[in-house]
Amino acid sequence: MRQKELRLALVSTGGISLAVYMHGVTKELWHLSRASCAVNAKAGSATAPVPEPGIEAVWIALLETIHAQRGLRLRVLVDILSGASAGGINAVFLGQALATGQSLEPLTRLWLARADSDVLLDPDARPWGRFAKFWAQPLVWAVLRWPALRAPGGELAQQVDQETRHSKAWGEVRRKISRLIRARWFAPPFSGIGFSRLLAEALDAMARSGNAAPLLPPGHPIDLMVTATDFAGHPAPLRLNSPPLVEENEHRLGIGFRAEARAHTGEGLAPLPELVLAARATASFPGAFPPLTIAEIDRLVAERGETWRGRSAFLQRIMPNRWRRGTVDQAALVDGAVLVNRPFAPAMAALGSRPSRREVDRRFVYLDPAPHAPGDAAPAAAPVGFIAAIFGALSTIPREQPIRDNLEALERQSRERLRLRAIVDSLQGEIEETVAKLFGHTLFFDWPNPKRLITWRARAQQAAA
Repeated sequence: MRQKELRLALVSTGGISLAVYMHGVTKELWHLSRASCAVNAKAGSATAPVPEPGIEAVWIALLETIHAQRGLRLRVLVDILSGASAGGINAVFLGQALATGQSLEPLTRLWLARADSDVLLDPDARPWGRFAKFWAQPLVWAVLRWPALRAPGGELAQQVDQETRHSKAWGEVRRKISRLIRARWFAPPFSGIGFSRLLAEALDAMARSGNAAPLLPPGHPIDLMVTATDFAGHPAPLRLNSPPLVEENEHRLGIGFRAEARAHTGEGLAPLPELVLAARATASFPGAFPPLTIAEIDRLVAERGETWRGRSAFLQRIMPNRWRRGTVDQAALVDGAVLVNRPFAPAMAALGSRPSRREVDRRFVYLDPAPHAPGDAAPAAAPVGFIAAIFGALSTIPREQPIRDNLEALERQSRERLRLRAIVDSLQGEIEETVAKLFGHTLFFDWPNPKRLITWRARAQQAAA
C-alpha cells in the first residue's frame, strides 16, 4: 500500500472584524486533521481521536474513498502556521489545538458569546447615557451610509440588501456603532487588558476540553509564527563596508514558537502568558486597542494568581536587542499587519527543518478574508481625494500589497524540486541494475548484519574506486 503525507502550511492575513469568520476556516482544518489522524491510527489505538459525526465523518469518507480507489493512504498534517492580526489570533489557537489535541469547540462558543464590541469596550470609554454626545449622531448616520457598507467587497457588510438593513440584526449594528462613536474620543475605545483576559479565557476553555493525543506524529515539529510591530522600534545593527557598522531602527517583530508532538504530556506550544502575548500583540489594531506592553501581561498573570515561568528567556528570545539594552519593559507592540500583513516568509523559512518518513506533498494554504475573483474589474479611475490619499498611503495600500514575490519564490523552489525528482527517477533503473551486479543474488540474506555490511561496503567502495 502506498503512503503519502499531505503537509499544509497555513498563512493567515489580517482581517480586523473577520476574526470569527477566519476561525471557521481554521476550525475546518482542525476537523480535517482529526479525521486524518483517526483514519491513519492503528485499530484500537488509544491515541486516535474519536471522530465526531458530521464534518469529520465527511472528511473520513473522503480519505477512505481515496484509499479504496487509488490505493493511497493519505495523512494530512498541518505543521506550519503563520499569521498577522486576526489571522495571527486564529493561528495561535489552531497551533495549540494541533499540539495538544484540545478541542476548538469551546472557542467557537466563546467567540459567539464574548467577541462583541460591547464586551471589548473599555468601561471608562462607555458613553454615560443615551444622550451622551448627541451632537455626534449625524456622524453615526454618515458611517451607516458609508459606501463601504454597501459596495461589493465592503468588509463590514457585504451584500447588505434593503431587507437586511431593516432587520433586527441591522438595528443591533446601528446601536453598537452609535455607542462606539459616542464613546471617548482621542483614545482607544476597546480595553487592552480586557482583550488579554478574553484570550486567556479562550485558552482556558480549550484546556478544559482535555488534552488528547496531538494531531501530529510523535516527534514531528510544529512551527507557529505571528507578526507584531514595535511602535518605537529598536536599533538593529547593519554591517557594511564603509562605515563597517551602522544601526537602523527596526519595527518588525516576529514572535515564534516551536514544539514537537508528544503524546499525553499536557504541554502546549508555550505557557499561557506567552500565547496571550503573541495573540494580543499581533491583533493590537491601532486606534481600536491600546498598544500592548509587557506590564499588561504581568498584570494578567497577577490577576490569575499564577507565575510566568520562563518569562526572562522568552522576552530575551523575541526581543534580543531590547533585552541587551534593558528596554523590554518600554516596548509598545501594535498590530502585526501594519508592516507584515501576509507573513509568507516566516512560513517558508520553516520548510528546511522538516523530517520526512515517507513521500511528502507540501501545499501552502493562504487564508484571505476578502478574496477577489480573477475577473473582477478594477474600479473606475477617479480623482484621489485628500482623505483617501492619506488613508491609502498609511493603511490600505500597504495591507493589500500583492504576494507575488513570495509566490514566485515558492514556484522557483517547486520547479527545482521537480527537476531533482526527474533526475532521481531517470537514474533509478541504472542504480538498481548496478546494485544487482555489485552484490549479486543474495536470496534471503538481504538484511545487512554487521559482518555482511562490512563486506558490502568494501565491494561498493572498490566499485566506486
